[in-house]
Amino acid sequence: MTQNTTLLELQGITKTFPGVKALDNVSLDVKQGEVLALVGENGAGKSTLMKVLAGLYTAEQGSIKYLGKEMQVHSPLDARLKGILLIHQELSLSPELSVAENIYLGAWPTNRFGVLQKRKLRKQTQQALEALGCDFAPDDRVGQLSIARQQMVEIARAQAFNANIVIFDEPTASLTDNEKAQLFETIEDLRSRGKGIIYISHKMDEIFEITDRITILRDGQVQGTKITADTSVDEITRAMIGRDLDTYFHRAKENFGEDVLAVDGLSADGLFSDVSFSVKSGEVLGLYGLVGAGRSEVVETIFGIRKAQSGKITWKGREISPPTPAEAIELGIALVPESRKEQGLVLGMGGRENITLPHLHFFSTLSVMSKEKELETYEQFQQALDIKTTGPEQPVAKLSGGNQQKFVLAKWLCSSPNLIILDEPTRGIDVGSKSSIHELIANLAEQGLAVIVISSEMPEVLGVSHRVLAMANGRIVGSFSGQNQTEENLISAVSKT
Repeated sequence: MTQNTTLLELQGITKTFPGVKALDNVSLDVKQGEVLALVGENGAGKSTLMKVLAGLYTAEQGSIKYLGKEMQVHSPLDARLKGILLIHQELSLSPELSVAENIYLGAWPTNRFGVLQKRKLRKQTQQALEALGCDFAPDDRVGQLSIARQQMVEIARAQAFNANIVIFDEPTASLTDNEKAQLFETIEDLRSRGKGIIYISHKMDEIFEITDRITILRDGQVQGTKITADTSVDEITRAMIGRDLDTYFHRAKENFGEDVLAVDGLSADGLFSDVSFSVKSGEVLGLYGLVGAGRSEVVETIFGIRKAQSGKITWKGREISPPTPAEAIELGIALVPESRKEQGLVLGMGGRENITLPHLHFFSTLSVMSKEKELETYEQFQQALDIKTTGPEQPVAKLSGGNQQKFVLAKWLCSSPNLIILDEPTRGIDVGSKSSIHELIANLAEQGLAVIVISSEMPEVLGVSHRVLAMANGRIVGSFSGQNQTEENLISAVSKT
């Protein structure tokens, strides 16, 4: 095979779910030694297309060809054994099993009597982990690993199975900068060995750094394929969302009131130490730091999920005891968590129930729920946030990431908070939805809310915040505003410790 040999062709793929055509006559190809980006807004059909390729879904129409020969993929294990590996955006690991058992799940090496060959399993796993530079062992239990290390276990499957087609679906969402660099080295190694790689990401900097071509999906249809070196972020964005994105970041006008929240010397053993800051009404305060810096732990302590060992919290000028989550909600504090699927939503419920769930007393009389009030609130936020859903009872699990995130926001805005804390509010969502959430943040601040935004994306935290605090190793290591609020200063601050 030559470097330009087409490894994989998808032709005329059509997939329909009740009430929606998720894929409409989609065709694309992947060449040997190529990284092909697949981009589109949430709900455009990217993940559905990859699940068809990986054997999770069956298309009603279309064909899959490998090296010119038509191929049927019957299950994920069948796809894996045929050399097609999908590394999911959402982790698909069994927490009680070991790293080795997870990597080879469904294909454990056995002898002719069906007995597991543990030594062979460990050896093969160790080779895959060493190739990725992982610092954990084959026998480590996956549930004891950090989210970032669990993501590396997923990626190790590609190494272990010597896959010819590797699909990365938002692989860097939970990785540190060092782990991301190691991932990109792995992708480059796969490319140099003639593998075909499909890379799904909403992060344009990654796409333009590592890919050769970009295929754009919108509303389940291919809008075209561009050579990465010959296109631009603006052109790709227009093709994705069907319009120009006039202003990507929105920052609220500066009209600050009094301090809503102040923390002084807040410390939690092993998590963060001597953290002090304040945020005013109408202000957007950014928290930036690398994974493990302690940002999420600080706001979880303010919200009452974690306990502080020392320090004080002042709410609207009055010192308060560390609250419980229920007390924090009663005060007017809202926390939109980092993981919307694990911490922010009940996936089997519809939008109506998810919005009202933390505030049942608002919608009940003598413990009897008023569905009419719930529907009024649902319709208010569905329209205000432009949430795309078939109706109030559609399970949120069936929605795109951007629409799921809007329901999490609606749930907390329903309580009319004075302070809203947004932990990675745009992680894993498309540029169009990101822009609308940035605009929402600005609108909330201009309405007088105090807003804290945690983001690992430096352009985002700089673009939406009036002031940015840099965190490293559980401490605040810098505060920047105005002309000092630059990427260079943030990088310098978090790199000194």
